[in-house]
Amino acid sequence: MSFFGFGQSADIDIVLNDAETRKQAEHKSEDGRKDKYFLFYDGETVSGKVNVSLKYPGKRLEHNGIKIEFIGQIELYYDRGNHHEFVSLVKDLARPGELTQSQTFEFEFTHVEKPYESYTGQNVKLRYFLRATVNRRLNDTSKELDIVVHTLSTYPELNSSIKMEVGIEDCLHIEFEYNKSKYHLKDVIVGKIYFLLVRIKIRHMEIDIIKRETTGTGPNVYHENDTIAKYEIMDGAPVRGESIPIRLFMAGYEMTPTMRDINKKFSVRYYLNLVLIDEEERRYFKQQEITLWRKGDIVRKSMSHQAIIASQRFDGSSQSREVQEPEQ
Repeated sequence: MSFFGFGQSADIDIVLNDAETRKQAEHKSEDGRKDKYFLFYDGETVSGKVNVSLKYPGKRLEHNGIKIEFIGQIELYYDRGNHHEFVSLVKDLARPGELTQSQTFEFEFTHVEKPYESYTGQNVKLRYFLRATVNRRLNDTSKELDIVVHTLSTYPELNSSIKMEVGIEDCLHIEFEYNKSKYHLKDVIVGKIYFLLVRIKIRHMEIDIIKRETTGTGPNVYHENDTIAKYEIMDGAPVRGESIPIRLFMAGYEMTPTMRDINKKFSVRYYLNLVLIDEEERRYFKQQEITLWRKGDIVRKSMSHQAIIASQRFDGSSQSREVQEPEQ
């Protein structure tokens, strides 16, 4: 029971207008658990209702105003006290006064800019959420509703192949080639490895996909490397002139689009790492950065204009390209 005005005397609930039809996407929380959230894209409107239900019917609830906020923020785990907000929108739902019964307030944030992808990493979290607040003299009552944002891209116009060499003078000379340098999240990495000179006994060879998360600036930069995938190319000794094909399906792995210098706080980059191990357990490797992006399907006629605008974005470009529909 509320005593001298302390304690919550109302429950708040946030309900989206299109909750029954809007797609949901899985997103990993800090503790590694996966939950489903409503999925939004850049430029889409966020609208719904805030239900304020009085716990004690017949008893008045005095307040200093009711509001709802749409917030996009970045939290660095080593600096948890500071939340860096890059989107902050506020709408007042009610002026200061009193509630004598439960009430519903409608809200709409039109064509909201959501420039970055939702992300939960080793040292950083980027989240979007709605927060409804009943302001009171002593203790505010609030409720948050998280959403997930995916950034859409169209097919990059320039997508050259990757050709590189790995060599140890007079011992080993290998050429490897990947079909392109930019891949969508459900793409297939296709390539070949050519052995031009082999004078050491190679026992094992693999390709790794490595995610590198970089947070902070200057002297306070932290790097976290995470091996997303391991693909064994061969197990045994190759011979000169041999050619080995590579075909790595990416759809089965948890990856995000490449994120470069997000709000000057963090980056997420991906690398293909070619690893060779000889019979004496010596390791040789060559690393090459690749760019990952989120692909869409061909648009349906019913798709909203705001989502069409969102689907045309690629690396901040607003040039007119083939219109695509979001893909989870």
